[in-house]
Amino acid sequence: MNKRLAFLDRFLTLWIFLAMIVGVGIGYFIPSSKDALSGFQNGSTNVLLAVGLIVMMYPPLAKVKYEEIGKILKHPKILAIGMFQSWIIGPALMFGLAYVFMRNHPDYMAGMLLIGLAPCIAMVLVWNDLAKGDNELCAGMVALNSIMQILFYSTYAWFYVTYIPNLIGIQGYEVNIGISEIAQSVLIYLGIPFFGGMISRYTLIRIKGADWFNRKFIPAISPLTLVALLFTIVVMFSLKGEMIVAIPFDVIKIAIPLTIFFLFMFLSTFYLIKKLGGNYKETTTISFTAGSNNFELGIAVAIAIFGINSGAAFAAVIGPLIEVPILILLVQFALKKQSSFTK
Repeated sequence: MNKRLAFLDRFLTLWIFLAMIVGVGIGYFIPSSKDALSGFQNGSTNVLLAVGLIVMMYPPLAKVKYEEIGKILKHPKILAIGMFQSWIIGPALMFGLAYVFMRNHPDYMAGMLLIGLAPCIAMVLVWNDLAKGDNELCAGMVALNSIMQILFYSTYAWFYVTYIPNLIGIQGYEVNIGISEIAQSVLIYLGIPFFGGMISRYTLIRIKGADWFNRKFIPAISPLTLVALLFTIVVMFSLKGEMIVAIPFDVIKIAIPLTIFFLFMFLSTFYLIKKLGGNYKETTTISFTAGSNNFELGIAVAIAIFGINSGAAFAAVIGPLIEVPILILLVQFALKKQSSFTK
């Protein structure tokens, strides 16, 4: 099992790109697949995507030592930097990039902003786990960012998508996002695997013991993360495969600012925390938190407000198309830098 997981990890970038190609190919060469996949749509939630994301996040959340999450409070400086990067620098940077590259395409600009306004609370668990970051710190940051999103995402969306564009003479969009809609998204994409991981951890350790749980159960479920990740990517890009092939230059135009965003957020956070004395696990975890975004929520909101065939929804879907391979490369970058940290 460990050898199989190591094999999957070693060629993960290849599997990611193959999954993207397969997804786009299905969407383009089999037009009826879009209608079939849309049949799993329930409101703004695609059931197949939700299942894939939930299964993907369950193994990392089952590994978390929940009794140690409180330790994140012992790192106030690290937490402050992480929150500042995620909630102040990140949204402002995304707006600046969207303005520079997309001010003549307000629909694409809106989609990009919805992606960039909130840090990831889902796949960051996968990136952090692959990069051997601090699972407890990551779970704590995810919980904190989930609360922040429920409280502030709708206000951020109004400020950056409606108020600021109108203020500087760009077409803005009226954004009406209720707290209940955001809470529902958080509950689906985080709550289910979070409580599933917590319950299974405490229940199985009590019944079978910690040794069995760590040596048997965790290795058995770990490959589910990568399998579900690939499944999710295939489904996600199948839904937009025809459009991605039809307007490739628009994909490139959206991809350029997103690439700059992900690289800048991760690398600036990584070197800042490292310079301030953070260890490898802390630095890696906070960097992936700052450098990845909640595209699940962004896509759901874009579809709910602008419609599945809108430019905003298209730009939002391009988010993970760019984020996934870049974050995979940054996983490799972090692992190579691990030896540069003081033991």
